[in-house]
Amino acid sequence: MPDDAAPAGTVSPPPPTKWAGTAVPGLWAVVGFLVCVELASGILQGYYTPIFSDIADHLKISDADVNWFEAAQLILSALVVPPLARLGDLIGHRKVLLISTAVTALGSWILAFAPSFTTFLIGWAVQGAYVVWLPLEVAIIHRRTAGTGKQALLTRRAAALLVAGLELGVIVGALTSGMLVEATSMSFLLALPAVAVTICFFVIWFGIEEIPGTATGGIDLGGLALITAAIGLVMAGLVVIRLDGPGSLVAWGLIVAGLATLLPFVRYESARDEPLIDVHLLARPAQWPVQLTAFLFGVSVLGAQIPLSTYVRTDPDEAGYGLGASAGFVSVLVGMYVVLLLVGALLLPVGARLLGPRRTLVVGASLVALGYILFVPFHDSAAQMMINMAFVGVGSGTLVAALPAAAAAAAPPNRTGFATGMTNATKTMGGAIASSVFAIALATTGSLETPEEGHAELSGYLTVWVICAGTALVAALCLLVTPRDAFSD
Repeated sequence: MPDDAAPAGTVSPPPPTKWAGTAVPGLWAVVGFLVCVELASGILQGYYTPIFSDIADHLKISDADVNWFEAAQLILSALVVPPLARLGDLIGHRKVLLISTAVTALGSWILAFAPSFTTFLIGWAVQGAYVVWLPLEVAIIHRRTAGTGKQALLTRRAAALLVAGLELGVIVGALTSGMLVEATSMSFLLALPAVAVTICFFVIWFGIEEIPGTATGGIDLGGLALITAAIGLVMAGLVVIRLDGPGSLVAWGLIVAGLATLLPFVRYESARDEPLIDVHLLARPAQWPVQLTAFLFGVSVLGAQIPLSTYVRTDPDEAGYGLGASAGFVSVLVGMYVVLLLVGALLLPVGARLLGPRRTLVVGASLVALGYILFVPFHDSAAQMMINMAFVGVGSGTLVAALPAAAAAAAPPNRTGFATGMTNATKTMGGAIASSVFAIALATTGSLETPEEGHAELSGYLTVWVICAGTALVAALCLLVTPRDAFSD
């Protein structure tokens, strides 16, 4: 059987349509509605960044402890993406997109009225269901372009537009929160993203038609239990390190136990016809470098958001470093960064045509590595921060757009939802681990420190930037071993 043939028990993809070789009529209207969804996603991702320090003051916690919000959300995201992506292949990607949007709206409304750290943490984690949106959207587009003869090309172009909508939403969200934080209550401020997500639900309901799923079988609950145990043990170990320090034997025992759980998980998944995580597909030469790149990319694109925000907001007269910037300035900085993300995303089709998809991914990862290593010597002024973020932004925009499309191109038709979903699952898992590690690196005494005493040491921020640069460089090296024609039609 050919290497990319569909496994037994699956439904074959639809035959080529009469539009073979051309774009499917109505495709770009669907893309337009999906861009609206990504606008809401961008609002969620950009809105809170300028006001993390204000949220910390509102909840009476330290800057370092804000990282645990991101860790909790990314953990839940990493756990829900594989089953939701699998569910999309089974019952249809639009249905799952609606479900995840409803859950995200619930989490967003919880944040608006959360009275305590614990409630806010729960709401923030639940809100993380939005991370499956982009993979599901790419899968919807990939399905609609089947039989065109240009499936990978059209998917890449559509993915670039989706990411453009995402980044525009980030800019709108960041500028809005930065302008309103001093003029309104925190509850009203936090309610605005919830309104945007609620509107997004109805956009999907009325704008995207239903296409049945192509896969058969069910959801692998045993595999979900094993991977949940593995991730839970590792994250529990990181929490214990945060509380008791790196010398804790209990912490390292939990981490080792979590990693050891991956062995029975791989054996269990390998023996199943319909696994939660298709380890055979992930082991393909065209697939594992993409997924590993997504994991390593998550360290910087997700894990470093809060440290960058708190660094810029830190008063140099109190801590000896930082820019002492206002929330409004951070929103402008985020806006500039996102414009460069947009540039990187829109350059993806051009780069793929000139350099090929694989080399474009390598260049994107290399730019991220360069930008973060520049933070080590150059971090004392707004101009230096902007120059560094320019490299990071263009490289990150390229990777955000390219990774789901690359995974879809390297997967069989009945596994596109799984492959694109896994890029977000691995990316969020990388971000979750990084957020926990960065919380440890930035902590000075422990979770009982007051906000006034909550400034981290500069060495903690230097550690964050070195880790981000190193993981991006390793990602670039991994992509070099991908087959040259892995992501082509």
